[in-house]
Amino acid sequence: MTARLFDGPLGPRLHGASVHFPIALTLCAAALEAGALLFASRAWARDLDAAGRLTVALAALGSLPAVASGLWLTRGDAVGHGLLRLHHGCVWPAFALLVALATWRSIVGRRATHTALAVYACGLFVCGSLLAAAGFFGGEILLAA
Repeated sequence: MTARLFDGPLGPRLHGASVHFPIALTLCAAALEAGALLFASRAWARDLDAAGRLTVALAALGSLPAVASGLWLTRGDAVGHGLLRLHHGCVWPAFALLVALATWRSIVGRRATHTALAVYACGLFVCGSLLAAAGFFGGEILLAA
């Protein structure tokens, strides 16, 4: 049953649908964390901080179906050629960075220094940018097909 889902025209659509969650959630987490840092003296900054921690965890978890469906579509080819190579050149660093950042954030919680959180938030923006670039190249793959 699963093979039929991904081998037909529905496969790329399922992959495309699953990738939007990690992209959006990563960028949202970056904005929430940056807001928590910028407004650290305000009482509601703790809520932004908590929302950022939850959102990055959901982004990392949401990236798993996106990666799995992408590997299924490429039959396990993690490098590819042409546009797929450009797509994967953005995907793999972003995936590794997202998992690392989400793991670090879940372990550290609120105990991190202001500087460490600033570096972390910058890492989220880099990760979100890589994911957006991967999405662009993924779209180009569909247009070229």
